[in-house]
Amino acid sequence: MGLAAAAAAFSALPMLGAGAQTLNLAVGAPVTSLDPHYHALSPNYAVADMLFDSLTAFDARARVQPRLALSWTPVAETVWEFKLRPGVKFHNGNDFTAEDVAFTIARVPTVPNSPSSYGIYTRAIQRVEVVDPLTVRFHTASPYPLLPVDLAQIQMLDSETHANPLTEDFNSGKLAIGTGPFRVLAHRQGERIEYARNDAYFGDKPHWQRVNYRMITNDAARTAALLSGDVDFIDQVPTSDIAKLRSDQRVTLSEADGLRLIFLALDHSRDGSSPFTTDNDGKPLERNPLRDVRVRRALSMAIDRQAITDRVMEGASLPSTQLLPPTAFGALPDRQVGRADADAARRLLAEAGYPQGFRITLHGPNDRYMNDARIIQAIGQMWTRIGVRTAVEGQPWATFVARAGRQELSAMLVGWGTSSGEPTSPLRSLLATFTPPRGWGGSNRGRYSNPAMDAKLDEALRTLDDAKREALLREATTIAMDDVGIIPIHIQKNIWAMRRGLQHEARADELTRAQDIRPAQ
Repeated sequence: MGLAAAAAAFSALPMLGAGAQTLNLAVGAPVTSLDPHYHALSPNYAVADMLFDSLTAFDARARVQPRLALSWTPVAETVWEFKLRPGVKFHNGNDFTAEDVAFTIARVPTVPNSPSSYGIYTRAIQRVEVVDPLTVRFHTASPYPLLPVDLAQIQMLDSETHANPLTEDFNSGKLAIGTGPFRVLAHRQGERIEYARNDAYFGDKPHWQRVNYRMITNDAARTAALLSGDVDFIDQVPTSDIAKLRSDQRVTLSEADGLRLIFLALDHSRDGSSPFTTDNDGKPLERNPLRDVRVRRALSMAIDRQAITDRVMEGASLPSTQLLPPTAFGALPDRQVGRADADAARRLLAEAGYPQGFRITLHGPNDRYMNDARIIQAIGQMWTRIGVRTAVEGQPWATFVARAGRQELSAMLVGWGTSSGEPTSPLRSLLATFTPPRGWGGSNRGRYSNPAMDAKLDEALRTLDDAKREALLREATTIAMDDVGIIPIHIQKNIWAMRRGLQHEARADELTRAQDIRPAQ
């Protein structure tokens, strides 16, 4: 159905009444697993947050709040004590206790074949001490101020129900049993999840008795589904539709400045030829040009970020050359984006030994981020102008992320959503040296490594004083950005659209959760 036909159908439909008990919503990114510890990905975390609960949680502005834990305090330099909420039950009626916490923490780093592990959020914990059924202590090797932040990423499981958990059993719904506000009725991988309200939930009860959580990755189809009345709510509003929907009295928009960075990851792992770089005749290069910081700076300098924001994103992003918005904790408030400079980029390439440039393929998803396929096309043209002749290849997310995870690519567009509102998350996941025992670099697909940055990050993670930790995080960020460990492009704005008669609490972390949607007052 085209947008004009959809709008005509929509105009004939009544507004959603306050008594309606089923919510139909559509999201733009596919959910890859219902196992809450399998794949650290925002769409997965959003659906997990409807089924499960963490000890702490982030509110809409990325501030840490109580959830399954009522309180937490450091009782020694290397010991945190958490007091658990009494009376909480899993969907199957089992009680939630400290034993479940210990079980969950042990399980997280052991999930097999995880493409992006949650183990980074548990690695600081050396030992879990069960004091009593409602008290648990976490022992760390050194002072660790971020534990309450990290534990907001870890959904709790039942030590009895999940004693021998397989990711496949979560996906089938058999083990999708948590303490959260909804429970699973059915799951069709990559298509739809059907939920029922958990009427025994300890927190605020969601309005909806039933939720149909659909995955519609095509932008036009998602908007058409809203305008035709097929769904009541959508996320990732296509930038081309924002102005039209904003002026439509039958539609309400919900907006928040986001924390998702869209960036380019580059192949740092190979000294010799990188798989998708060649000379201008198509022959393999003897050395990997992306290992040279002058080449990386040239590629970054060639990108007109403001033009991408204005022409591709239609204003729905903030151009950036760092990890977070400049007002965030630990961000670089004075770091300028600057203008693209093709002449300076060509000079850097010549200094690096590539006066005639070279060829490269830029990969990216075509169904994951706002305008992802258009962004890589634009960047490909900008790189070609400085002599780096760029082929562009967009792929479905599932195919692309598997290849990126195997380090098969030379340059790729990826995104990272920071839930905590500070740069420890992207620094550890995207830029820290890949070190599985520490949980570092789980999403460092280019295998960037800088010991100086690692040292500053490590010091920051052991610093309890907020002001000192912020200064160290700024130093770590500066090292990684000056070294062009990744190439930031922009930070997305989060925009949702819904039928009139609904209201939504917009979140900085972009999570789309049914519990945040209610009839308008």
